[in-house]
Amino acid sequence: MNYKIIYRTISTTSITCGKKNFRKFIIPSRGSEIFKNRQENNPDPGIPLYKGRPKETGYKSEEGYVTVPEMIPEIVVPDLTGFKLKPYVSYRVPDVVQSEFTSKDLFNAIYSKKIVEDFNSGKLKSNGEAVEPSDAEKLTPELAWTKARQTGSDIFSERSKREEEELYFS
Repeated sequence: MNYKIIYRTISTTSITCGKKNFRKFIIPSRGSEIFKNRQENNPDPGIPLYKGRPKETGYKSEEGYVTVPEMIPEIVVPDLTGFKLKPYVSYRVPDVVQSEFTSKDLFNAIYSKKIVEDFNSGKLKSNGEAVEPSDAEKLTPELAWTKARQTGSDIFSERSKREEEELYFS
């Protein structure tokens, strides 16, 4: 006896038998002349008009074509005369390993030199404060925290604002 085993399969794609529906894709180089003319005269809102040229730098009005200066692309190229770096970095360059920048390092970089100068010249009060404080010494903790997180301050943290406030203001 010859038995035929029947089993069911499940497919997540529809069977197209090799036929593809290109009507749902916007292909600018496709379409007949009749279709292109119809799109120019009475465009279908579902299919945007493809102009096939660079973006315009203005708009058409009753007076004619109006050029908008903000729409004209401006290419800014730096002057690289005397520039010594090359555009290629070799993979053989050794990795730079740098320790974490701690609050002690920050203190030594910003305040320590001024404190030593004030101590040697006798410009410290009895409680250790400077007689003539610098701009960095006049900052409140909140203002210093805000200034450290401004653009260009080179401080990046994975912590949330609440966690940092608890860490620095508690």
